[in-house]
Amino acid sequence: MENNTSLQQQLLEAGVHFGHLKKKWNPKMLPYIFAEKKGIHIIDLNKTVDHLQEAAAAVKQIAKSGKKIMFVATKKQAKEIVSECAKRVNMPFATERWLGGMLTNFNTVRKSVKKMQSIEKMLADGSAESLTKKERLTLSRDKDKMEKVLGGIAQLGRLPAALFLVDIGHEHIALAEAKRLGITTFGMVDTNCDPNKVDFAIPANDDATKSIAIITNYIVAAIAEGLAERQASKDEEETEDSNNENEAKARRLEAEAQAEAARGGRRGGAGAGEGSGAPKRRVPGSRRPAGGGGSR
Repeated sequence: MENNTSLQQQLLEAGVHFGHLKKKWNPKMLPYIFAEKKGIHIIDLNKTVDHLQEAAAAVKQIAKSGKKIMFVATKKQAKEIVSECAKRVNMPFATERWLGGMLTNFNTVRKSVKKMQSIEKMLADGSAESLTKKERLTLSRDKDKMEKVLGGIAQLGRLPAALFLVDIGHEHIALAEAKRLGITTFGMVDTNCDPNKVDFAIPANDDATKSIAIITNYIVAAIAEGLAERQASKDEEETEDSNNENEAKARRLEAEAQAEAARGGRRGGAGAGEGSGAPKRRVPGSRRPAGGGGSR
């Protein structure tokens, strides 16, 4: 409970509870509104804490299963915070602008990413040296443009399992695409949005940088935990596998040694038989001449 209280305190200090003007509100946010103060709605932080912890538990499981969570925040005050947080846990992000079809037309977007990567490669390994100065300049400008928009999803080989959105109203295109593809959505929902549009709504102020930072950092910490647990279980499996391998090897060597011993025993037995049979063959030979002499 103390933990919740301290989290609540942090959220309060970050101004997460400030909503929009009463006249801008969405009636569906009523369950999450604590009060109205000077014409501004105040968000109930108890609900924020509950929903934030629920969302964090869900993203942790997604990260633990090895799937990707994509961060989307194209608002000026959220861009930098979100891109830094996403990079920290090696997750894809879109913070410049949302390209229409980034999810629904993913294959085409991947082609653009590949084109960007091939230009990067050309500029890096010197194969662009044969081009004219103007062509090289055009190439590097194209690369910079693409990098700005596609840089965050360069490593994304397939569709993400979930989307984390800052301001679901502002990112409505991304939200619509995720819904169409059945991708799980997490979102910071202010008092002017419909919380039913996302699977995991976190009622919070989505305009203040401090508020965006505290919520995003909390989600990223949960993802980091999930990734750490995934790594730990992988290491455990590897250790178990190597132990099993060692055991199997030991058993194999033991079996080989036993088989070798058994073969040695059989060889010894056969040799002894031969040795004992040899004199028997010689004895009759030596008796024959004696017998011959006797008959003569």
